[in-house]
Amino acid sequence: MSLMKTLKRYNPGDHQWIPLSYSLAFLLRSKRLLGWSAVLTLATIVLTWLGFLLTVDIVDKLTGSFFLTQPEAAGIWGWTRYLGWEVMHWGFLIISRIVAFYLAFLLAYSLSAPGYVFLSTATEKKHAGENFEPDAALNIKGLFIDLWEGLKIGLLGILVTIAALMANFIPGVGQVVVLFLYTYYSALMFVDYSSSRRRWSLGEKISWLQKHNRQALRLGILPAILSLVPIVNIFLIAMIFPLMTVHSTLNFISIEKKEQQKNQKQ
Repeated sequence: MSLMKTLKRYNPGDHQWIPLSYSLAFLLRSKRLLGWSAVLTLATIVLTWLGFLLTVDIVDKLTGSFFLTQPEAAGIWGWTRYLGWEVMHWGFLIISRIVAFYLAFLLAYSLSAPGYVFLSTATEKKHAGENFEPDAALNIKGLFIDLWEGLKIGLLGILVTIAALMANFIPGVGQVVVLFLYTYYSALMFVDYSSSRRRWSLGEKISWLQKHNRQALRLGILPAILSLVPIVNIFLIAMIFPLMTVHSTLNFISIEKKEQQKNQKQ
């Protein structure tokens, strides 16, 4: 079945969960959404790359002196010191680059948050049609609120990264804990775009994830798995971010609509 047939045959109003195939077909049918997605993907990659270069440059300037003089490889003790120095040097380079990539991506995410909020709003407007309830006119205050909310979630991402690094040292279950941390954090990032239009606080967004635990797991699992792929993870996530924004928006409004209908019946 083609994506367009999927879109025609599937009625999202009949289900609480909208599959990724429908979201992809929905995105491909709209030139406006596709164009905006391409701009956001490019902006995220460029901002991430520039942030990475800047971060690495700063780190190298602050720590470069530690690795200027390598131990002399003479004798057993000399070779031991030399090999230890090489391990520390390469280990530092690899870890610092990975951390720099992730921090750069969080910065890019925070700066591009208003753009993804716009994509989410455009998705909701196209989906709802005449039933769309518009917000107040776009203004500078709203943009700053979106930036601030994106920055808060970016800072939370740093805490999640630290927690994930610590969890990695737990034998056996550490990697499972890391996957769950990144899964729910990814879900929070995507829910942020839909809920920001409604001016929800960070606490309200986290409460929504707790209330809809299974849906949050389904929204965040794919980005979480991709985030565990070394080096290329940032680019992979940047490529799927627009699609996941559309996907999470469609599911968010579907869940909220079901909640409203349920409350009206009570």
